[in-house]
Amino acid sequence: MKKLMTLAALLAGALGAKAEMWTLRECIDYALEHNITINKNRVAQETGESNLAQYKSQLWPSLTFSTMQNVTYRPLQDDITLRTVDGQVTTSSNKLTGNSNYNLAMNWTVWNGGVNYLNVRNQRITNKIAEQTTETSEKTVQEQITQFYVQILFSKEAEAVNERLAETARRQWERGQEMMKQGQMSRADVVQLEAQKAAAEYNIVAARTQTANYRRQLKRLLQLDLNVEFDVESPVPADDAAMADIPSAQEVYAEALATRPEIRGAELGVEQAELAYNIAKRGFYPTISVSANVGDSHNTASDNSVGEQMRTNLAGSAGVNISVPLWDQRRTKTAKEKARQQMTTARLDLSDKRQTLSSSIEQFWLNATSNQQRFVSAQAKLKSQEESYRLVDEQFHNGLKNVVDVLEARDNMLSAEQTKLESKYNTILNSALLRFYMGEDIDL
Repeated sequence: MKKLMTLAALLAGALGAKAEMWTLRECIDYALEHNITINKNRVAQETGESNLAQYKSQLWPSLTFSTMQNVTYRPLQDDITLRTVDGQVTTSSNKLTGNSNYNLAMNWTVWNGGVNYLNVRNQRITNKIAEQTTETSEKTVQEQITQFYVQILFSKEAEAVNERLAETARRQWERGQEMMKQGQMSRADVVQLEAQKAAAEYNIVAARTQTANYRRQLKRLLQLDLNVEFDVESPVPADDAAMADIPSAQEVYAEALATRPEIRGAELGVEQAELAYNIAKRGFYPTISVSANVGDSHNTASDNSVGEQMRTNLAGSAGVNISVPLWDQRRTKTAKEKARQQMTTARLDLSDKRQTLSSSIEQFWLNATSNQQRFVSAQAKLKSQEESYRLVDEQFHNGLKNVVDVLEARDNMLSAEQTKLESKYNTILNSALLRFYMGEDIDL
């Protein structure tokens, strides 16, 4: 008993410490900005934009400038007179000479079967898929936050119920001790009441521990460390919130197919796979490229001045290159086969995403409707069990009921209360998720 009370006091102290209270909307907004997975996906989007700029630049010519400065030393050669023929050095006039070359080159792939243009289009699709991936992670985090938030609200309300039951159990135990002193109750019955009181106190500790665990998981999604005192605002949702209209599963599914990012991303995956097949076919096409080159040089061993050498040595060239693939060791054919297989995989992935979405929505709808029905019956049952427990407790204090009757009435009321709370919060959560899948903001 002392250990239980000490643990309860420690938990109460920890939960009662000054903590910042967050609403559901504040939790979601903070996670969308700070969640690591979401931010990694945003970095991937930025990388995609850089790749797109690179592919666009490949549509234009490349330009390269190069220079070479060369020094030649002949220690065992006698000095002789340098002679040049048509601006070219033919002999060396001394032991140490320098030679400088300059070159400006341009290359441009004019046509390679349109692959460069298709690469730009492919990267644009990749960037759109990255956007959908980021949005999917955002929606997943919002769902998880909502689930933990509702679980915290449920646990806190369960705490309050357990505290009320613990107070009643304490009063019954005190009454039992009085009756035992008066000879109206046996020691065994008092021990049973004491066990009931201990169990009620344990339930409080268990509920607080569960609340703390849900809070820890929510902090993990928000990227908050253990040094941050954090709690959620916990206005208890009215019972009427569980009786709100539930949208049909078919209506939600139709809206979700048009708006959910995971579906749009899978559709883009099919489009990209078809484009990859188109690119693979271009391996059979010829490639046409043009090149141009301008070069110049001068040498210190020449009798002519640098300017004269640069004038006479200046040379330029231009050319057109046509490359026709005749036999590429089956690389293009293999690429086509792999691209065709990828198309099949992408279509299967899209079908799987649709089936998963359908199943999830149907599960949300079943959970919402079945728990709403449970909630209606649980309300009526709890009302009767509360009245029954109140009467038994009153009769027990008057010596008209025994311990077994009290414990049975208490267990019945606790079961009814638990059923009501579970059905209430499950209805609220699953109804909110259904509306979220229809494109609405999450709101409890």
